[in-house]
Amino acid sequence: MKTYFFLSISFLLVLTSCKHNTEQKVKVQDVVLAPPPPVEEKSIAAADQLEDNNIAKPAAPNPAIADTAKKIIKEGDIRFETGNPKAAKQNIVSSLKKLGGYLAEENETTSSETNQKEYSLKIRVPSKNFDVFLNNLTSSADHIESKNIHIRDVTTQFIDVRAEIGNNKQLEQRYLQLAAKATKMTDLLAIEDKLASIRTTIDSAQGQLNYLSSQVSYSSLDISFYTRHTGEVNTGNGFGYKFKTALGEGWEVLQNLFFALIALWPLMIGAVILLLLIRRWKRRRKANIISEV
Repeated sequence: MKTYFFLSISFLLVLTSCKHNTEQKVKVQDVVLAPPPPVEEKSIAAADQLEDNNIAKPAAPNPAIADTAKKIIKEGDIRFETGNPKAAKQNIVSSLKKLGGYLAEENETTSSETNQKEYSLKIRVPSKNFDVFLNNLTSSADHIESKNIHIRDVTTQFIDVRAEIGNNKQLEQRYLQLAAKATKMTDLLAIEDKLASIRTTIDSAQGQLNYLSSQVSYSSLDISFYTRHTGEVNTGNGFGYKFKTALGEGWEVLQNLFFALIALWPLMIGAVILLLLIRRWKRRRKANIISEV
């Protein structure tokens, strides 16, 4: 009887142990993590598709760099007459220093016909001080011959260039990620070619943006001013002016005649020699006639 009792107890323990192991296996299977999803293969074709998407659809503007201010370029030219060109130039340079501008180019010419001396300056001044500088210049001029001011709004162009730079930088990062995962040499070479092309585009657009920023920050003005000697200025059609002009023209005629005679010196020497020979021949002939008589 005891033997059957111990066998029953042993059989129950074995069943309990099996059930416990089964529950443990089920629990372990329940906590096993699911296998990771297959890694998506990144190909050059996918990057090309991204490039097409970037071209077709511009990237959203970055709030950190968004700039809604208008971008205005001011340019112009002015020409005036002054009685004291040195003082006029000194006034321009002094005004530029006060307003934060600078002299970019300087030329000086003198006309031999009209005896007119002309100065040409190209200046650049901060856009915010352009109107102040122009007002100071016009107020100091004796007579303004011409003045032209051109204003261009390049806000749209500015935004487009910055958007182009942002899109190409995103595309560049995408290709860099592909380069880090590429395993084939052909893929690496193709990606490097794409990166070089993108970097060239970025540098070109950045240069254009820098040029626009410089044009917006500093306005340009071409200044020409001249002076004439008093004697060369036409004061009218009166008797005094005509008399003075006639004397000047007569003096020029005498000068031209004098220099023309100087230019004929070989003929003049030949004529003098010929005259001496004729006189000598006449003397000899006269002497012969007297001796015959």
